[in-house]
Amino acid sequence: MAEVTISDPARDRLLHGPLAITVLRFGAPLAAAMVLQVVFNLVDQYIIARLPPALSDASLDALGICDMVAALGTILSYGVSSATATLVAQARGRGDRREVAEIAWGSVGLVTLMGLAFGAVAILGADVIVHHLLGAKGLVRELAGAYLRVIVGGIVTVFLMFQVTAVQRAMGQSKLPLAVFAAGNVLNLFLAVLLVYGDGPAPTLFAWGPPIARAFGLPRWGVVGAAWATVIARAVVMVPPLWLLHRTLRVSELGVRLLPSRPVMRRIVALAWPTSTQFSVRIAAVLLVIALVHHFFTTPGNSDAGTAYALCLRMETMALFVSMGWGGAAQTLVGTNIGAGLFDRARRAAWITGAYNVLTMLGLAALFIGQGERFLRFFTTQDVIVRRAQDYLAVVGPSYAAFGFAIVLGNALVGAGSTRLALRIDLVLVLLVQFPLMLVVTAALRLPPSGLWAAVVAVNIVSAVVYTLVARKESSWHSSTA
Repeated sequence: MAEVTISDPARDRLLHGPLAITVLRFGAPLAAAMVLQVVFNLVDQYIIARLPPALSDASLDALGICDMVAALGTILSYGVSSATATLVAQARGRGDRREVAEIAWGSVGLVTLMGLAFGAVAILGADVIVHHLLGAKGLVRELAGAYLRVIVGGIVTVFLMFQVTAVQRAMGQSKLPLAVFAAGNVLNLFLAVLLVYGDGPAPTLFAWGPPIARAFGLPRWGVVGAAWATVIARAVVMVPPLWLLHRTLRVSELGVRLLPSRPVMRRIVALAWPTSTQFSVRIAAVLLVIALVHHFFTTPGNSDAGTAYALCLRMETMALFVSMGWGGAAQTLVGTNIGAGLFDRARRAAWITGAYNVLTMLGLAALFIGQGERFLRFFTTQDVIVRRAQDYLAVVGPSYAAFGFAIVLGNALVGAGSTRLALRIDLVLVLLVQFPLMLVVTAALRLPPSGLWAAVVAVNIVSAVVYTLVARKESSWHSSTA
């Protein structure tokens, strides 16, 4: 493969800029972009909460279930995005433009095929997933099945969004993903109002929606309308970044194909499958909590516990995605510096990024605990649901710092090429610690929900300790894919 060297100011900043400032300037926009990704879901949640009470609480529970199933698919794609970012960052560290283009553009075709396949599974197996596996009952089961078929059926739009923004991040462009997510949220809000309320009653704030919906003959789709709005918005806002990426990579000029060559495919898959499996295990742990809550703490006529946990999940997803934003920054910084042979700088970048995320998580926890009731009452008027949710946040919120620190260090190890090491850590933590502990406190000891929340905290703390100990070993940073 012919090497094409490049002069790249963004690369030079990652390699030689003052490290603490470089991490902050590069990582903060990525974390903010991930906040906007979560806002997609919060917009839907806010609009759905304004439906009649008999429908809104069940719809919110359905959203919580489906979002985690969608997150599982997103994480599968995230493995490819993460692998691509590592390979692109290291290729940029070496200054090889052709290699960057072949990896980046080929990965776009790969995730497109993955998204279509995963969406087909969700369309065909929606009821099996939401009812038989996750325990949704009654109206929640009906709404969740309908929502899942749309939101996961169109998940290829999410795959493309994460892939393109991951490539942009690996190429040192941390502000463009922020613009993409911001534009997507504006369009999502507009479409959700039209498709959720249709030409029927709408809150005063959204009174402009029904006349527009009536003019275009749009039906009142409720929670399913929110799913369609999200899928359409993501598809539309991805067109300009895809075109820009095609141009930036000089795809036509270099003769790069949409699907990766076999050697490039093998490199991506070799890095991607451990990361996809690692994060799938993490999402599976959340799905386990959802299943336990619905199997042990809800009935066909009362899903208060499920709705409360669904609301908390929306807030907790903020912690997860922000941590993934900082983690993505750590991955790029580590990969780029290792590609240039700067191992000590790579390690220091990981610790500094982790520290920034700890501060961010402490701020989020304080906000959720201090202002949680005000936030929760945006989405429900039921006092019992608010109380249940506040109990969860009070117990689990402070452990977000440990949870986020572990995610950043895990991503940093992936940036160093130690993907299988990160996978082994998470497999041990989830399969040998979290799963058994949660099953014991619910199925065996029959403890109330507070026992399950305490188990979540314990796992978060143990994860941070284990990742810290592993990251302190110098050998963890010398598994480069270069």
